[in-house]
Amino acid sequence: MEIVVHIDEPFAANLTPKPLKQAVTTTLHFGSKPGSNDLKTISVVITDNETVQQLNRQYRGVDAPTDVLSFAPVPDPDFPLDEEAATHLGDVIIAYPIAETQAQAAGHATLEEVMLLTVHGALHLLGFDHHTPRDKREMWAMQQQIMVELGLAHVQPTET
Repeated sequence: MEIVVHIDEPFAANLTPKPLKQAVTTTLHFGSKPGSNDLKTISVVITDNETVQQLNRQYRGVDAPTDVLSFAPVPDPDFPLDEEAATHLGDVIIAYPIAETQAQAAGHATLEEVMLLTVHGALHLLGFDHHTPRDKREMWAMQQQIMVELGLAHVQPTET
């Protein structure tokens, strides 16, 4: 699997791709379901609040920034995905300033928060969600297992 990490210039001095790639690799190891082995790429983008707000408004109808968004490729019968797009798991978009604020409030490093958000976003791409209490328990348990594996058991999601 190819993991592409793009960190916007203002945040590049604060992060490197390696721990984010490890977060994705660990998430895929623990969270993948049967049949997902043919997926070849995933991207993680670290950007600003404005970009995330624009994407949130455009794709979710919410005119506000958020900490993380996940976008899986959506097949369209009128426009079949080419072979490369068909093997793309999706994109995780993280608002660095929000991650930084959440990390400060929780008392851990911004990198640790960004890793949590990377895990969270990748789990969404693997089909996990938290719309119902049952789904949330399952996703949070998986997320915690992955964070423990990454040595970050102390990092908890800010959403309750």
